[in-house]
Amino acid sequence: MTQNLVLVGDALWKILLAALVLGAGLPVLFSAGVRAMAYGAGGDAETDHAPGRPIGRVLAVVCFAVVVAAVALGITFIVASGFGKALSFEHVYPTVVDK
Repeated sequence: MTQNLVLVGDALWKILLAALVLGAGLPVLFSAGVRAMAYGAGGDAETDHAPGRPIGRVLAVVCFAVVVAAVALGITFIVASGFGKALSFEHVYPTVVDK
């Protein structure tokens, strides 16, 4: 009985972590990218012609790139499992391998 509770607890924290990272983390990262893009644009676009801030644009591009990479990785995982393949993280980058 105790072993089952340990297994359930182990699975629950993994599910909670994945839900927080993917369910809340990616939208928060995307909104941080939008905020950084606004910071990089400078002042109010209609009234102020202040120069933009390059660090805001760079930060926005990094945030958007991480979100796009996570979405692409998720789609790759779904497609690979549909073809009977698996996604391997043995190398620095993910690869599709036979099961």
